Amino acid sequence: MFDGYSGLETAHIVFSMLAFLFMLGSFSGWVIEVFFRRFFSAKQWINPGFLTGPCLPIYGLGVVTLYSLSMLKETNPVPSSVSGGGIIWGLIIVLLIGVAMTLIELIGGLIFIKGLNLRLWDYSNRKGNFKGVICPLFSVIWTAVGALFYFLLYPLLTKTVSWFFRNYFLIFFVGMYFGIMIIDLCHAFGIAAKLKKSAVKKRIVIKIENLKASVAKHLKERNLKANFIFPFKSPLGLENHIDEYLDEEDENSSEVIK
Repeated sequence: MFDGYSGLETAHIVFSMLAFLFMLGSFSGWVIEVFFRRFFSAKQWINPGFLTGPCLPIYGLGVVTLYSLSMLKETNPVPSSVSGGGIIWGLIIVLLIGVAMTLIELIGGLIFIKGLNLRLWDYSNRKGNFKGVICPLFSVIWTAVGALFYFLLYPLLTKTVSWFFRNYFLIFFVGMYFGIMIIDLCHAFGIAAKLKKSAVKKRIVIKIENLKASVAKHLKERNLKANFIFPFKSPLGLENHIDEYLDEEDENSSEVIK
């Protein structure tokens, strides 16, 4: 794929490609999660994830991982003399994708729980879960997603990457996306610091999506409009909303830090 390019040129191409894929995955994942919350889970419009803008980095990292693993077959082709080698190689890649995506969930989930007292997703009610951040069901789902990606989406995404390089001026917009994301990260960590302070004080782990839904619910009860972009922005104060959120959490299901 990179024949004829110097080491520096290859590094530049790879970096640009991964940045583009990260942006594509982060934005697409955000759109999927917005509609999933509206029509399947929360039944209301909720801005998903940790950041304010249209970006879910874990999806971006996921797409980069899926694409990179899918490329293994191209960079390490199976000899034509090996019967059925292509199918076996494909199955190995799909399994690697399932493992990799589970590890991404595990590491990402534990970082937020241990470092910020925040839970971004919750599998606590799923059988065989570990710390509520991974479970067998979603590992199987990620493996199925890996199969779908590898056999159906990867060829299409490869064409999309080629289109991106033919219209390389688009790298400007990728750079803008990352610039805005960095600013967004600074803002999000500011909010997270406030949430962590309350969580540590009350010795709990805050389920961030439940808190967002609780804020929107109580604002609506007071005939106030929830802010989709800034879900924690409220004239009532975040501390009050955290207290209301805790009142709604069942004692048996509340996650207490011991």
